[in-house]
Formats: sequence, structure tokens, C-alpha cells
Amino acid sequence: MLSRTADHLFWMNRYTERAENTARLLDVNYQTSLLPQSTATAQAGWQGLLSISELLPAYKEKHDVIRAKEVMDFMVKDERNPSSIVSCLSAARENARAVRGTLTTEVWETQNQTWLEVKRMIKQGDFEADPTQFFEWVKFRSHLSRGVTVGTMLMDEALHFMRLGTFLERADNTARLVDVKFHAVESDFYGTANGKDQEYDFYHWSAILRSVSGFEVYRKVYRDVIRPERVAELLILRPDMPRSLHASLNEVVNNLALVANDQSKETQRRAGKLRAELQYGCIDEILATGLHAYLTQFLDRVNELGAHISRDFLVPVPL
Repeated sequence: MLSRTADHLFWMNRYTERAENTARLLDVNYQTSLLPQSTATAQAGWQGLLSISELLPAYKEKHDVIRAKEVMDFMVKDERNPSSIVSCLSAARENARAVRGTLTTEVWETQNQTWLEVKRMIKQGDFEADPTQFFEWVKFRSHLSRGVTVGTMLMDEALHFMRLGTFLERADNTARLVDVKFHAVESDFYGTANGKDQEYDFYHWSAILRSVSGFEVYRKVYRDVIRPERVAELLILRPDMPRSLHASLNEVVNNLALVANDQSKETQRRAGKLRAELQYGCIDEILATGLHAYLTQFLDRVNELGAHISRDFLVPVPL
């Protein structure tokens, strides 16, 4: 496969996954912002969201104050923000158009229809009218895109590069979510004796789980009250949790093996080593050595892995 074709397929799915993850993050923050809380706490939540996406400097260039409406507009429909939902869906569609001949009709029509529909919804004010409904629509279109891809594409290199993009992006976004959300409530990490704080903890951790469609999974796996260390274990180490770091790296390693070439041994070694650390990791050890340090290092290694994948298979980028 031509490296440019592989590059378009890889980034088409990365952008689609990024749009979905942005919708999930905004939705959970919007829902928690409706809970009783101080203005400072609410502002800290929106600032944390910008930090997750590394958008704080870009936001502050345009706005003096961090407010819910401005943050949501910036992350949903600002076309000058390359990580906004509208920008991601536009980039996914452009990458799909560039390799139209490689995609099935169903995959192309799904990407194209998503872009046309989101433009219409933004123009008609559907987002402002009901943000939660809009976020659900973005998630649904991402689910549809993945389903159509797996259901209609030939199981060849094109599909493997698409899935590589999806799961590399998912690992990155889940790590960012866990890092910033745990960092935000570090002082309340093990809960308190105060009933009100326990109630707040429950809604906070429930919201984090819901943002990765993990609330029902948590109940099924642990059958226990929601505890922060269990949430961390579920989202980092559980291989059977679809959006966990472990599950994402399993997919990255498997798809790398299917497209391997003579120069990709080092990339496979890095991916395999990262996956092995998750496979044999222990949440108590991770928490003891520092969750923030662990996740910061994980994100660095995922970004390096992405650069190595680009060097070995795609349009080269500097390492």
C-alpha cells in the first residue's frame, strides 16, 4: 500500500475517534456542571477540560475568562481550533475523500453524511438548543462509522491502518481523561467521612465512568461502591474494558503485526513493551509510584509510538 494512502486512512479514523472523545469529555463536564457547586469549582472543571486537550493556550488567546459557553463553542464549532468537533469531522471527511477509491461506498457515504449533517446542525443551532443530544449524535455517528468499516471493508491493510488510528487515538484520550480527572480531585482521592463529600464523589466518579461508557461495566465487574482506585484499574489495566489503555494497546499491537514490514521491528518492540507493562501491571504499584507521573510517561510513549508508525508506514514526520 502507498504510504500516502495509508496515512489518509490512519488519520481519517484518528480524527473520527477524536471527535467522539471530545464529545464524551464535553458531555460529562456539561452534566457535572449542572450539579450544585461553587463557581470556582465549575471553572476548574472547564479549565481541566482544556488542559486535557492541550488547548488552554489557544483558548486564552481568544478569551479572557474561562466560561462554559465559550469553552463549549471553542471545542465544538470553532473551525480555527484544529481539535474542535467540527474541525475533526471535516478533517476525517477530507482524508476519506482523498482515498475514496480505497473505501467501500458505505464507509464514504457515512463520513460524508456526518460532515453534511454536522454543518446543518451547527447552522440551525441544534447544539445550543440541546448540547447533550448533540454530543450523543456525535458518538452515534462514530459508532456507525466503526460498524460500517468493520462490516463492509475487506480485511486487508487498509482496514488495519484504520484500526491502528482508532486505537492509538483512544489510548491517548483515555490517558488524558484519567490523568486530569484524578488530578482535579487529588485531595478527595480516598473520599471523606462527610456524607456530602461522599455524595459528590459518587457523582464525580460516575460521570467519569459514563464519559467512557464504563458505568455499567464497572457495576458488572466490581459489584461495589465506586472507588477511585477501582476506576483507575478499570480504565488502565482491564483488557476486557473496550476503552481502557490495555484494550487499546492490544489492538495497536495486533494491527501492527498485520501490517509489519522490514523496518517496523523497533516500532513493534515499543508497542509490545508498552502492552506488556499494562498486561502485568498492578494498580497498587502504579498509585504508589504516582498516577500522574505514570500517565504522563504513558502519553509520551504513545506519542513516540505514533511518530514511529508514521516513519515506518505513513507520510514521514520528524522523530
